[in-house]
Amino acid sequence: MESPTLIAIYVDADACPVKPEIFKVAERHGLRVFVVANSYMMLPREPWIERIVVTGNFDAADDWIAERVARGSIVITSDIPLADRCIKAGAEVIGATGKPFTEASIGMALATRDMMEDLRAMGTATGGPKPFSPKDRSAFLQALDLAIQRLKRAGFAAG
Repeated sequence: MESPTLIAIYVDADACPVKPEIFKVAERHGLRVFVVANSYMMLPREPWIERIVVTGNFDAADDWIAERVARGSIVITSDIPLADRCIKAGAEVIGATGKPFTEASIGMALATRDMMEDLRAMGTATGGPKPFSPKDRSAFLQALDLAIQRLKRAGFAAG
């Protein structure tokens, strides 16, 4: 009998405001975490947290993550094109505000991103994202826990 695939969390870490929350949840569930960034960052020294520093092009961290995820992976990112690549690979994807990216929602998210990019290119002031709030942090924790529970029910394992 084949052993179940282990759940792993991949963090697009350069601008991720919820790293401490990810570590807390991962430790509670016994999950491995890959923290991927374009530069060195301080992280807790735990055997289940792996720091990956990538060099090269602007999308090197995205490429590293997208090339390794599969069903049973959870990706934490606010990068919509990366979310799209990871969904296509079968991963669960959650934004830092707790918003899950799914096959049903990613098309609209990509279209909105492209439209906003076009508006900015034309010089239209579009503002930026809302400030990160305690409500966002709470929604993120809930979404991450739900994703882990869903994967466990589907036969994936911690450890």
